[in-house]
Amino acid sequence: MTPCLLIAGPTAAGKTALSIHAAHQLDGEIINADSMQIYAGLPLITAQPDPEERARVPHHLFGVWDAGFRGSVGDWTRAALEEIGAVRARGRTPILVGGTGMYFKALTQGLAPVPEIDEVSRGKAETLLATGGTQALRAEAERFDPASTARVAAADQQRLQRIVEVGYATGRALSDFHVETAPLLPEGDWFGIVLDPEREALYARIEQRFDQMVERGALAEAQAYAERGLDPALPASKALGLPPLMSHLDGEMQLEQATELAKRDSRRYAKRQMTWFRNQHADWPRLRALEPAAACRELDAILAEADLI
Repeated sequence: MTPCLLIAGPTAAGKTALSIHAAHQLDGEIINADSMQIYAGLPLITAQPDPEERARVPHHLFGVWDAGFRGSVGDWTRAALEEIGAVRARGRTPILVGGTGMYFKALTQGLAPVPEIDEVSRGKAETLLATGGTQALRAEAERFDPASTARVAAADQQRLQRIVEVGYATGRALSDFHVETAPLLPEGDWFGIVLDPEREALYARIEQRFDQMVERGALAEAQAYAERGLDPALPASKALGLPPLMSHLDGEMQLEQATELAKRDSRRYAKRQMTWFRNQHADWPRLRALEPAAACRELDAILAEADLI
């Protein structure tokens, strides 16, 4: 049985084109491993494969969750494992592609068996954030789990809130659950690569791509999302580029300012992604090229060396 191919990398690094090439090489089907592309309603803003790309090879878990759903890593892993089984049942190779490091970590290293968070605990954490801001959230997170909190970036409200929610729901530190983890895909059942292009070239690609998103209708997507009146704390509400565009639509800033802010946020996110993959998956082969044809040649060489093609 051919191992699952895991293709990880930062935003705008060319993962879609590379995954389609890999699917042709390995007789595979593509499974989404990006926490924003799984939501419906924002295909342009979240850079989901377009209809033409999807027609070239089967794609799964793209745009399948409603934006009002607060999906977790556990929700994704359950869906991904089901898709992996279905793809293999058809005699094909699962190719998981995306930029969400926690998804790949859950598959290859394990997912902490944290109990489901009840609505009371979640609401309490959200109220703390709304009334006291990130500083209050971090202070509460440090009270429950100083070890995990120390590893969270200053502005990462989502991870801080997760620590606090677990504390409220269980009375335990999130890190307590990590000792009970086991890989969801056993060793030898997967092969991972990381797209790791030169940073300045990637930043230029990010800026160019966002301009193209706006030209193709990203503002209309943002308007439709805003009209739903969804909670800004929902994961989908934090899609890169969405908050600045919604601020522009509300008259709070000019489009040029919103565009620059979205590009800045995307560059910063890409930097965090690259740091994550460098720290968490240092032993995965690296693919450096940004130009699609060159990237495909690099991938072929890596797969051939691993005796996968």
